[in-house]
Amino acid sequence: MKVLVDLCVVPIGVGVSLSTYIVECEKILAAAGLKIALHSYGTNIEGEWDDVFAAIKRCHEKMHDMGAPRITTTVKLGTRTDRDQTMEEKVNSVRSKMLSDSDTQK
Repeated sequence: MKVLVDLCVVPIGVGVSLSTYIVECEKILAAAGLKIALHSYGTNIEGEWDDVFAAIKRCHEKMHDMGAPRITTTVKLGTRTDRDQTMEEKVNSVRSKMLSDSDTQK
């Protein structure tokens, strides 16, 4: 089953700067062959359910190996059975409606 995920992984007890940990997680997601889009508070992921969640597990394992004693993770996800949908399609749908609304208001 294809899934779209919004992932935010936060190692706890490693100091204030987390970018070193996030870089390692991004490498894991990319190496898994998943479609990813980093944003300011997480990463959007597109892929098959088992592949996505196996990669998230590897992110946790890597961060613990790097010395993070605790990790808190937020996962939002969506699946569809009526059709395949990409991350870009979801964003483009909203953007096109915003443009339509702004054209209507002129």
